[in-house]
Amino acid sequence: MVKICCIGAGYVGGPTMAVIALKCPHIEVAVVDISVPRINAWNSDQLPIYEPGLDDIVKQCRGKNLFFSTDVEKHVREADIVFVSVNTPTKTTGLGAGKAADLTYWESAARMIADVSVSDKIVVEKSTVPVKTAEAIEKILMHNSKGIKFQILSNPEFLAEGTAITDLFNPDRVLIGGRETPEGFKAVQTLKEVYANWVPENQIITTNLWSAELSKLAANAFLAQRISSVNAMSALCESTGADVTQVSYAVGTDSRIGPKFLNASVGFGGSCFQKDILNLVYICQCNGLPEVAEYWKQVIKINDYQKNRFVNRIVSSMFNTVSNKKVAILGFAFKKDTGDTRETPAIDVCKGLLGDKAQISIYDPQVTEEQIQRDLSMKKFDWDHPLHLQPMSPTTVKQVSVTWDAYEATKDAHAVCVLTEWDEFKSLDYQKIFDNMQKPAFIFDGRNILNVNKLREIGFIVYSIGKPLDAWLKDMPAFV
Repeated sequence: MVKICCIGAGYVGGPTMAVIALKCPHIEVAVVDISVPRINAWNSDQLPIYEPGLDDIVKQCRGKNLFFSTDVEKHVREADIVFVSVNTPTKTTGLGAGKAADLTYWESAARMIADVSVSDKIVVEKSTVPVKTAEAIEKILMHNSKGIKFQILSNPEFLAEGTAITDLFNPDRVLIGGRETPEGFKAVQTLKEVYANWVPENQIITTNLWSAELSKLAANAFLAQRISSVNAMSALCESTGADVTQVSYAVGTDSRIGPKFLNASVGFGGSCFQKDILNLVYICQCNGLPEVAEYWKQVIKINDYQKNRFVNRIVSSMFNTVSNKKVAILGFAFKKDTGDTRETPAIDVCKGLLGDKAQISIYDPQVTEEQIQRDLSMKKFDWDHPLHLQPMSPTTVKQVSVTWDAYEATKDAHAVCVLTEWDEFKSLDYQKIFDNMQKPAFIFDGRNILNVNKLREIGFIVYSIGKPLDAWLKDMPAFV
């Protein structure tokens, strides 16, 4: 029986291994992590991450050919293929701080693999890593190998949170990069055979190592660039009276462009986009390509600009102050159908409002109060370290309350901000919300999911990103 071990039981490792176990009953899959609470959660009825469809798969396979364990060394020693899916946070100090990826966890995983291995292994990069990481890992393994042979493969994940299981069942492509040597080709073939249990062969792309590593960064940079492009247009639409939804629809019907990732919003979030672009910027700078680095940096700048613009619009609309005013935040996750808050625009929006002394009440159907408080009290990039290395008990932000009910969050509020496009927010009783709010009652729709005309009929003053402005908002220009 082929044995696979995955180091790292997070958003990538957990779902990917669960699907491999489901689709390959002849393969034994172990997911290992040093975090005891995380592994306990994977072995319980309350999984540590929310992803539609994941629950059923884990229940179906757990204990049969899918195992979650803290005995990292045992499972690595026994495995034929070791996936490494550990955190690669952005460095906060030292060389490349604020841009370069911190490979501390990767390096310690590689050293441990070399240390405990007693048979040849294929080591697969699953985390998003900078180009040439494989080379560094290879050196560590070779210099500590004690005669054991290792083959390094790059197999980047292209999952979108909220649809990860669907993406794993029907991927656009599976990308496997390896050394262009007889041993490298053999290793690529071995991993290809795993995926071929459910993925059509023509959708499994094989490349050299560096192409696979760079393809992941490039894909995320291109997607983020589309979001920043439409968000830049949204600012122009507001100034000219155009409607960004109509513009993006017209642009998206061009078959060369296509409609995906053209929804204007308060900004992109998630664990990859910003981190990967900063990483790309750093790689370009290191390779003497400052113009290319500057080009990609603009994608992040527009994203930050969009979040600042949103906060400024809120404050300027409400008589230039939100001090001691209750502002309801609907949605804290970076997108719907996930509980993930990493790099969510809600953090910067809330911090901006708190900076102006607002009282904030937050409701998100999937995010806990503990997580929200942690996010609002953490420094930038801290979120990307394992939980036990994050600041311990976060200092509670006094001006923030978290509720489990949208109506409770909005009661007595001066304004409502929609920051995640959860479907349930479309069908709330906005008349009831309006009746229980302070007047004038404002709604700031950061996801363009609400019926603006209906809300105006009820009596709200509405700001929707990239849409023609309310007369009220025209009279209260936002200073950026």
